Amino acid sequence: MRLRALLENDALGLRLLGGADELDRTVRGVMTTDLTDPGRYLSGGELVLTGLAWRHGPADSEPFVRVLVAAGVAALAVGDAELSGVPEDLVTACARHRLPLLAVDESVAFATVTEYVVRQVSGERAGDLAAVVDRHRRMMTSGPAGGGPDVVLDLLGTDLDLRAWVLSCTGRIVAGRGDALPAGAGALLAAEHLTAVRAGRRAPYRVSVDGTPYSLFPVRDGRPPREHGDTRGTLLSDWLLAVSADAGDWPEERLDLLHGVTQLIAVERDRRDAARTVRRRLAQEVLELVQTGAAPTEIAARLRVAAPVLLPGLGAAPQWQVVVARLQWDGTEGGDGGGNEETAGGASGPATQALLEEILVGPPADGPEPADRIAVAHTGGEAVALVPLPAVPAEDGGSEYGLLADTLLDAVREPLTAGLDGDGRLTLGVSAPVHSAEGLRGALEEARHARRVAAARQGRVCAAGHHELASHVLLLPFVPDDVRRAFTARLLDPLRAYDRRHRAELIPTLEAFLDSDGSWTRCATRLHLHVNTLRYRVGRIEQLTGRDLSRLEDKLDFFLALRMS
Repeated sequence: MRLRALLENDALGLRLLGGADELDRTVRGVMTTDLTDPGRYLSGGELVLTGLAWRHGPADSEPFVRVLVAAGVAALAVGDAELSGVPEDLVTACARHRLPLLAVDESVAFATVTEYVVRQVSGERAGDLAAVVDRHRRMMTSGPAGGGPDVVLDLLGTDLDLRAWVLSCTGRIVAGRGDALPAGAGALLAAEHLTAVRAGRRAPYRVSVDGTPYSLFPVRDGRPPREHGDTRGTLLSDWLLAVSADAGDWPEERLDLLHGVTQLIAVERDRRDAARTVRRRLAQEVLELVQTGAAPTEIAARLRVAAPVLLPGLGAAPQWQVVVARLQWDGTEGGDGGGNEETAGGASGPATQALLEEILVGPPADGPEPADRIAVAHTGGEAVALVPLPAVPAEDGGSEYGLLADTLLDAVREPLTAGLDGDGRLTLGVSAPVHSAEGLRGALEEARHARRVAAARQGRVCAAGHHELASHVLLLPFVPDDVRRAFTARLLDPLRAYDRRHRAELIPTLEAFLDSDGSWTRCATRLHLHVNTLRYRVGRIEQLTGRDLSRLEDKLDFFLALRMS
């Protein structure tokens, strides 16, 4: 039973004196003692009751509390009848060691508290073992036809008092009560899960979010272990079971039960993957037609078949958008380093396909399940999504229509970065919406170019959109690395060296000056400097580099050097 359950029972007369953040501790027994050192009689998880006969002075409290903490007791409950109150030195010692401290009302006998705890703990243990046998059988026969993961999670809640959620690799809630999981906790739990898997830790993974303990169980299929390269990719599209509890002291029977739950959830995951087969096949057919230069009429015919599947009840989609993604691992051949991208990393194609589907699901919305409006194909190591766009709402006026590259990854960046940390990168490119089949080939090339722009940036997870292809950023990814280094070094190294020696902030000043379009007043205001100080810094920049920041050509060179550095 949990410690907070004792406080909620008014008949026990318990009052909390300290340790409000520790009330989710599990009480597995009870012991009454007045020994100075009861450690040899404690096994951990007990509620210790004491009348303070061991205390002869303030100096005795600290050693007594240290013994209890070392033994792993759940809490200390003190009867204060003899001393007319709990000594402050004991309260301080418990607070220092984060040991919950309770006061027992003088009208309540220790025997009453002991009898209640023994009865509750014994009944819970017996119920646990019965649940392991009975619930396991019921869950194994529930399956997808019985309601999928939600049925299993309901059983965990009603029978074992466990709150649990099924989360995707990005922290999206697949099953479970979303309003019971704090905002943002899903992404944090997914990031912790991916970090633990990459580190090779043994499940369940025990983590804490805002002081609340969670135990994370991977949801894996029953196939043989995959090769390391495949595992790196597939873990980015796996699910996990998050339980709001610390499984560190669970018996093997309960751990076996939770592993059985993950097996059922894995079945549901496979069922949903199978349901995507038709949409994936449609996307693959359209992609092959576009890449082979098929006639627009033939592509349009396939799109007419795809639209009712992807947009049930809405008819043909007036516009389409293309998203291209690549999952690249350090040490693999090809990729963005100049090799053959069409053949590089072919084994990562299916993993990238599943990951892109997850990224594009987005938040819940009315109507069809979001995953049912996404068709993703893969070719080589690249995933290509064909996203249908419903008609533009009149109030939107067509502005910012469709997917935006700069916001597409916001909600998933943290968990995916954790999963890629050390040796992987995910890059995405997003095309502009196109109105017909004739525009799909151009949209595909546009998305691929945008992805290459994203690949030139720093970071494990990067995206770029079609609007960036009309600016200088389109050219930067194709500048050879040696040329890039030589160009930036010639212009910026003298400024960096000066900044290191004098802490002059010439580089930030240069960036602000260019961002202010060379306006002395706006730049000085932005940097909180006097205009004369700004003129001095700009003069120093010109002196160190031999350039003139009043000339457009030199401004452009500095601008490009900063973008490439």
